[in-house]
Amino acid sequence: MKQTNGQQLIDLFEKWAPRSLAVEGDSVGLQIGTLNKPISKVLVTLDVNDKVIDEAIEQQCELIIAHHPPIYKGLKNMRTDLPQGRLIEKLIKHNISVYAAHTNLDIATGGVNDLLANALELENVKILEQTSAEKLMKLVVFTPKETTELVRTAIANAGAGQLGAYSACSFTTSGEGRFKPSEDAKPYIGGANELSIVDEDRVEVVFPISYKNRVLKAMLSAHPYEEPAYDLLAMEIDVLEKGLGRVGLLREAVTLSDYAQIVKKQLNVPFVRVVGDLNRTVQKVAVLGGDGNKYIYAAKRAGADVFITGDLYFHVAQDAEALNLAVIDPGHHVEQIMKVGVAEYMNAECATKKLSCTFIASNISTEPFQLI
Repeated sequence: MKQTNGQQLIDLFEKWAPRSLAVEGDSVGLQIGTLNKPISKVLVTLDVNDKVIDEAIEQQCELIIAHHPPIYKGLKNMRTDLPQGRLIEKLIKHNISVYAAHTNLDIATGGVNDLLANALELENVKILEQTSAEKLMKLVVFTPKETTELVRTAIANAGAGQLGAYSACSFTTSGEGRFKPSEDAKPYIGGANELSIVDEDRVEVVFPISYKNRVLKAMLSAHPYEEPAYDLLAMEIDVLEKGLGRVGLLREAVTLSDYAQIVKKQLNVPFVRVVGDLNRTVQKVAVLGGDGNKYIYAAKRAGADVFITGDLYFHVAQDAEALNLAVIDPGHHVEQIMKVGVAEYMNAECATKKLSCTFIASNISTEPFQLI
């Protein structure tokens, strides 16, 4: 295992939840301290408060990854006689850096909303509200038959040919290639000023447009020809759709009353607030971690019977009732599911990359509300 620094870890994390996924104006990325230092242990938390910092100190963590940014709006001052300033001072004194992954982690595949959908055992899960999408590009490359598999494997390893749950997808047709090298050429096949006729394969593969440079680099590195013949074609097909919230189906329809109890148990909360007729049946479920007040209409458009989200406002609850959309509010704190989810994901990635760093889920509850 090799020692690693903070930037290496965050580069690895951002391959999963890139900052570019965050909604406009969100505060994500490094907020306090530096990543330019060796890091052996990272604490994953929902929020950063005094108790969480004490935990990081006790666990000898050099970095905290938090879902809720401790600095959400621009600081006008950093007074250490005020709560926020004291927290920042304490972190700096103990050389603990803080990195925030907020809506980018909500949106990322396998992130907060997928973790919630999995916990609720939803099936046929889709995005609730799309925030971005990328178009496909097609590479068509001609290669001698004996190197077709080498080229196919190289571009597949670069990420080309990923279609939904399938990888290494491509299409191959056979034909004859013709070329005449000049005196200055260094041909893989044939000689100068001689027309060569070669049995070749035409390999076609698609990939997201952002993969273009790495796919081309892989193809050119694997291809035997000095000047490979290839085409790049833009396609009017969206892929890599990303967005907030998820919508899916329960295996069986249940009453709203029964499902509220299931949500309470599955998300490990002491109570839930419910809007709607408790005797109605529900099967299609929308879920969005945190404050989902703005998304009741998206849930209704998606055909959801019930919307699970936190921080429900009084008038929004009335609007949902008028829409005949049931709502279950388990609170904002259910996003704590990200602590174990991020720690497990990053520990697995570090093990694969042989990086000597451990991610631990915070044991501190940052839920401010008490039930009396």
